[in-house]
Amino acid sequence: MERRAIFFALLVVPVPGLADTLEYSGADVVWVAIAAALVFLMQAGFALLESGLSRAKNAINVVMKNYMDLCVGTLAFWALGFGLMFGANPSGWVGQSLFAPSQGDSDLWTLLLFQLMFAATAATIASGAMAERTRYLGYLTGAVVITGVIYPLFGNWAWNGNGWLARLGFVDFAGSTVVHSVGGWCALAGILVVGPRLGRFDNQGQAREIRGHNLSFVALGGFLLWFGWFGFNGGSTVGASVDIALINLNTQLAAAAGALGAALYRLLTRRPVLLTETVNGSLAGLVGITAGCATMVPGFAVLTGLIAGLLVGPGSRMLLSLKLDDVVSAVPVHAFAGAWGTLAAGLFYSGDLFDPQRITVQLLGIVVAFAWAFFVALILYMVVSLTAGLRAPPLHEQRGLDVSEHAELGYPEFAQPHLYDAEVADGLETRP
Repeated sequence: MERRAIFFALLVVPVPGLADTLEYSGADVVWVAIAAALVFLMQAGFALLESGLSRAKNAINVVMKNYMDLCVGTLAFWALGFGLMFGANPSGWVGQSLFAPSQGDSDLWTLLLFQLMFAATAATIASGAMAERTRYLGYLTGAVVITGVIYPLFGNWAWNGNGWLARLGFVDFAGSTVVHSVGGWCALAGILVVGPRLGRFDNQGQAREIRGHNLSFVALGGFLLWFGWFGFNGGSTVGASVDIALINLNTQLAAAAGALGAALYRLLTRRPVLLTETVNGSLAGLVGITAGCATMVPGFAVLTGLIAGLLVGPGSRMLLSLKLDDVVSAVPVHAFAGAWGTLAAGLFYSGDLFDPQRITVQLLGIVVAFAWAFFVALILYMVVSLTAGLRAPPLHEQRGLDVSEHAELGYPEFAQPHLYDAEVADGLETRP
């Protein structure tokens, strides 16, 4: 843990000083590069999970959003976000160097590569929540701002060595709040602005069920995300360290407990145990343990994951009662479970359990993350809605965004012939 703190703290000095103050071993670089690749694979997990929970007519659109938010997010974070997050930070609020870095050493490139993947994860969380009715370019505009500004600035406060939350002792080892809650609050803002899918609620305001088209994709996506999380949490040591053993053990235990928590909620409320909610429960457990995976004993990791999984079902039902349409339950899984996990990191801090001062700082970080990410994203999506356009036209939504946005279909053999006609596809964008 000490090495990670020193490394992050050193990033507030100009780049030439890094090589003079910290030698990074080849083993460290190799491990973090492998961990970055594992986190990259999580994008495939998100694509499968979100596509599977959407209808077949939007499968390509959902995958394209996941594919391209990684691409535009990578460039936005390299050009702007990394400097805002890890640049020299005398004020404690914003980085002032390391923008579009092209000179440096392996220490700088190691962290930049790893953090690129984290930024893409924060951005893609909104994709699933807003699926099936959001314009492609409007969504990508939001992804650029999330990776370039919203995520990096909160990350600066929590993870930059001189960030004001970091100086208070805020604990979020791998990003329950910095990555997941920030992404989840952005998703909440997005579904508020874009509105529910056509037909999601009846005339009396009661929710209608809209089933995903491929639950095998959902399970496979869940497995890939779980697998990638060993890099997400274990790689946050930013070095080849013996601490990885406990971190990844806690990760595994919390994920398993999260799935059990989600299933337990269904059983206690006398509902069928759903695959979709069970997978989301495991993901909530992973989100929950991400803050405290390095500072909890395994028993508390199980408790953290179990409670995170229990939050998914009630959280989803609460959103529906508010007429909010979250296609993949991204808000309960990432925002709610991330907030709980961040609090748990303060409650169950090994060797200093239930410390009131630490808990207060954790609560402060949770509230600040919500206030920053939600309200800035709300303004962002409102501006996008009024300019580039955020909500797809009703005709496009009815026929599916695969055709209207991309002139392709994920399952052409099952489509009505006229939907794959080139002239219709080309003309849809200008139709009322």
